[in-house]
Amino acid sequence: MMKAPELGRLGCIFHGFFTREGGVSTGIYASLNCGLGSNDNPVHVTENRARVAAAIGVASENLASAYQVHGITVAEVVTPWLPGKGPHADAMVTRQPGVALGILTADCTPMLLADVKAGVIGAAHAGWKGAKGGVADAVVAAMVRLGAKQTDIVAAIGPTIGQASYEVGDAFRDSFVGDIPDAARFFATPAGGKPHFDLPGFVASRLTLLGLAAIDRIDADTCAEPDRFFSYRRSCHAGEPDYGRQLSAIALI
Repeated sequence: MMKAPELGRLGCIFHGFFTREGGVSTGIYASLNCGLGSNDNPVHVTENRARVAAAIGVASENLASAYQVHGITVAEVVTPWLPGKGPHADAMVTRQPGVALGILTADCTPMLLADVKAGVIGAAHAGWKGAKGGVADAVVAAMVRLGAKQTDIVAAIGPTIGQASYEVGDAFRDSFVGDIPDAARFFATPAGGKPHFDLPGFVASRLTLLGLAAIDRIDADTCAEPDRFFSYRRSCHAGEPDYGRQLSAIALI
């Protein structure tokens, strides 16, 4: 489990960006696969999720994760739903103590957010579609609707595919920059190569524009570190039939 310094200094919350280590899954899912949507043994996934819940101090039934669809919909969690029965959403917010918000990733960017003065937390999943569409803005706006203040929110970005690993096409870059001109600085093209996109850098820039109290960023490339992280892109390159998902979670205690 990895912790963000700024979130770690706050009272009243527990959080963690979990790696793939410390679970019971085997094979390509070894070992802390928390993805209910994977083809892993459901018994193993349930145990892995229980270990995550215990590590952040909540009951396993109080760990909520949504059915992520690369959009910007935000769900408010009042009473956690049953595992696998969550809404289609890429972000969640709550003001309920003892409830953990869990984000599943395997290269995309996990975001954990908290305003401890207002007692409001949030979590969001950002692939390039959600990042471009404004999921960072959406989760912050949802927190504000629950009573948070933007200038009191601390946000943290967890392990994500790094720019060196995230090769894209010219059409991807041109379309992205065509819609968001200031995003050009997040693309780099090595000599004779294709563009590479800095997804976590772009997400951090969107959060910065919102005027939050602080933004942490854990610098780790999920695609380049097979012993520590699951990676969708790496699994595709290896021709594997499926992939695990690591979980990032935050809870108000």
